[in-house]
Amino acid sequence: MRAAVATGPNLPLALDNLDVPQPAAGEVLVKVTACGVCFSDLNLLRGHYPFARYPVVPGHEITGVVTAVGEGVTFPEVGTVVGAQFLYDSCGHCDYCVRGDQILCPRKRITGIVADGGYAEYALFKAGFVTPLPDGLDPVAAAPLMCAGLTAFNGLRQGGVRAGSRVAVVGLGGVGALAARYAVAMGARVAVVGRSRRGEDQAKALGAELFVATDESDPADALKAWDGGADLVLNAAPSTAAATATLGGIAPDGTLLLLGYGSEPLTLPTQPMILNRLHVAASPSGSPHDLRDTLAFSAAHGILPEVTPIGLDEAPSVLDAMADGTAHGRSVITFA
Repeated sequence: MRAAVATGPNLPLALDNLDVPQPAAGEVLVKVTACGVCFSDLNLLRGHYPFARYPVVPGHEITGVVTAVGEGVTFPEVGTVVGAQFLYDSCGHCDYCVRGDQILCPRKRITGIVADGGYAEYALFKAGFVTPLPDGLDPVAAAPLMCAGLTAFNGLRQGGVRAGSRVAVVGLGGVGALAARYAVAMGARVAVVGRSRRGEDQAKALGAELFVATDESDPADALKAWDGGADLVLNAAPSTAAATATLGGIAPDGTLLLLGYGSEPLTLPTQPMILNRLHVAASPSGSPHDLRDTLAFSAAHGILPEVTPIGLDEAPSVLDAMADGTAHGRSVITFA
């Protein structure tokens, strides 16, 4: 099978031919239909994950069809269209696992970082960690839902969003754009915070009632003027500073939720935090039941990202463009 392999930190992605793996007990073999290209894949190549296993096939936004199953697997059956996510597996017996919060398992493994992922024509997964796609979801457009969609949807749930909540989304990339659409579908009022007016039309098209350009105004002041501030600021930007700049615009008892962050530390103004009972939280991707809910909600509300299909050979150049800051839109590797 054709595959792309990360051979080590700070080394280019290598295109190769590998043997098709065979499922062991409890595993399924998936013929990959599509795999989204995520910023985390670039971080893998940059060596940002000290727990990474090299060589490894990247990719954790995967859709495909089950083509073989290992011993003991009764679900999903051969022929089922499934998605595979950031979480590859977990220990299965710690408190987090037995409560359905496998994403918090101390011994979890990550797809495309410590276990081979979707930059290949076939991939192996644990049967309990793939999720059937609802009818009607295009498997190519749905691929980014396995990470960007799951992260955005679960983040909003962790942030306590309900109808009428004022939600400010910082950054309108893959996660941010989906977060804005999900929040609108949940009945929330949405503002988008971006660096310039370049993203305003897109934000309004997604349902935002307010757009804040940080090169023109202070985001905290602009959000505070929005009926007293945001109940939830969801930071989807790869910048901690972008998140902290909004703290003064959070309504009392509101929350700053980090889905994205940068290398700089998070600095909090303690007195305003205490006086206004503000909360700071973070949310990593999600567990299998969260992905099931994400896909069901996406199907019910017709929420799919706009994607650009590419071939496996184009993945290195897309990752280079991401590194240079010149990438636009969401690229998805597709296999015939």
